[in-house]
Amino acid sequence: MSFSLGLLCRQCCHSILSPRPALVREFSSTPILALRRTKKIPVLSKKALAAKARKRAAKARKHIYENEKMTLESAIDVIRAVEVAKANATYELVIKTAMTRGSIIPKGRIALYRETKARPEDRILVFAEGRQADEAKSAGAHIVGGIELADGIISGKHHATTILCSTALIRAITPKLGRVLGPRGLMPSERRGTVTDDFAGYLRRLSGTTEWKGDKNGVIRIPIGKLHFPIEDVVKNVKQFVTAVKRVTGNQKDTEEKGKSKSVKPVNAITRVMLSSTQAPSIQISDI
Repeated sequence: MSFSLGLLCRQCCHSILSPRPALVREFSSTPILALRRTKKIPVLSKKALAAKARKRAAKARKHIYENEKMTLESAIDVIRAVEVAKANATYELVIKTAMTRGSIIPKGRIALYRETKARPEDRILVFAEGRQADEAKSAGAHIVGGIELADGIISGKHHATTILCSTALIRAITPKLGRVLGPRGLMPSERRGTVTDDFAGYLRRLSGTTEWKGDKNGVIRIPIGKLHFPIEDVVKNVKQFVTAVKRVTGNQKDTEEKGKSKSVKPVNAITRVMLSSTQAPSIQISDI
C-alpha cells in the first residue's frame, strides 16, 4: 500500500515539475494587402452603355397617361369644346426632349405659317469697323460701332435684343462685356452664330422669324395658334414647328446635310408632344 502511494506521489511530482510545451502563434508572411481581393469594375464600351440604358428605360415605370393619346385634329376638337366660352384662347404646344449629359439646350428661329401674335421688333447692335460696319448699316442694324460701344452697354445707354460681333473684335469686347451680357444671354458667341462676318446674311435670316428656346430640362413651349384659327392653320403650324425641332435635335436630317457631312450629330430624342390651352387639359399627340 505504501509502495503504491509513493509511486503515485512520484508521478504527480514529475507531472507538476516537468516543463510544458509553450504555445507558439504562427504569423503569416503574406502581406495584408495581397489578401484583400478587390473586385475590378469592367469598363463598358459606348455600345454596351447604350444597350444598358435601353434596358433600364424599358424596365422603368410607364407614365400613367402613356396610353392616353389622340390624333392632332381630335385634340384640337377637344380643346375647342372645352374653351367654347373663350374664342380668343391660345393653343400651347409643349415638346419634351430627353436631355442627356452634355446635350445642348435646343433653340432656333422659325416663321410659322400663321403667327399667333405680332412679332416683337428686334433692336440689333453690331460691333464692326470699316467695310463691315457699312454692310451692317445697309442691312438694317440699328446701332453699329467699334469697341467704344461697350461703355454705353455697361452704363445702359445702348439697349438691344440681339448683339452681333465681327471675328476681329470678339477678343477685344469679351473681357469688358462677358459678365454683363453673359447672364442676359446676349453675349456674342460662335456657337450661336452671333460672331460672324456675314452680317447681311444673318439679318436676312433674322427678319420675319420668331426665336424659340427650351429650358434646362429640355422642355419647349410655344404658342402655336388661336382658338378662332381654322383647324387647317393650327395643324400646319404644329407640323411646321415639330419639324423644325426635329432638325435641331437631330431627329430629322435634310438631304443637303446628308450629302455634305458624314459626321453623326448626337440625337436628342423627343419623348412627348402635347397640346393644351388656358383651361383645357394637356393632350398627348400620337400622329406626330
